[in-house]
Amino acid sequence: MARSAAPARKKNDKSEVPEWLVTFADLMSILVCFFVLIISFSIQDERKLQIVAGSMRDAFGFSETVARAGVIEREGTPQRDFLKLLTQEPDQRESQFETEDHNEAEQQGPETQTFELERAELETPARFSLAAASIEQAWRENPVITTISDNLILEQTEEGLNILIADQEGRPMFAEGSKYPYEATRQALAALAPVLQRLPNQIRISGHTAAGLTYLDPQYGAWELSFDRANVSRQLLEQSGLSGSRIEAVAGRAETDPYFANDPYLAANQRIKITVLNEEPPVPVEWAP
Repeated sequence: MARSAAPARKKNDKSEVPEWLVTFADLMSILVCFFVLIISFSIQDERKLQIVAGSMRDAFGFSETVARAGVIEREGTPQRDFLKLLTQEPDQRESQFETEDHNEAEQQGPETQTFELERAELETPARFSLAAASIEQAWRENPVITTISDNLILEQTEEGLNILIADQEGRPMFAEGSKYPYEATRQALAALAPVLQRLPNQIRISGHTAAGLTYLDPQYGAWELSFDRANVSRQLLEQSGLSGSRIEAVAGRAETDPYFANDPYLAANQRIKITVLNEEPPVPVEWAP
């Protein structure tokens, strides 16, 4: 018996979303991407950028996330008399409190720790920076000293502020084998004296020679020459206004402490070093009138 064919099901070609709407959505997506690219390549205007960001956030539903950024103080702000101690290491003092009130730090906010900082620890680097700027200014104002600017070096170390008057290749600061400086060196030392006199720190002066020098007198070598140059520098500073009581020591180091240890024969190793010593003042700064 022949099996009767089952009636074919009628296909429903109609979808729930009209075809024109799908094409329109694709076109809108392309336009949005094009709009974003145009904004990205154009010159950014802060106000317009915020408007675009707000529109995109409203359209796509971004959630706002707030994160607080840390603040690192370098030189402090006008509202703060002292810098806060900032460290990445856990500090036990952050959770401890003293019973003594520190009135000079009362405007630093409730987050500040109550441990008092030594004022000398903060004032000494600032004082040295000001002194270095004053020395550079005094040297720049003298055209004779300007010609030997490459021979004058200022550097801050743990020991204090080092003022170096060093030889350069073809331009020495002292006559060869002599303890007496050239005129430009003399004027550079004279310009130093008023600035050093205004500082409370002690001064140490040392003379240094380069290796490989020859001396005509066997009784007068590197040790004698380096000391004599340092001592003559001391005399010139005192003649220009530096009090003799401020001199802590005068020494000749000969070739024992080269500035360039990897090449002790360089001319720059022959120098006068004037060190403003980094030390606690004899009288605490809070006792100053």
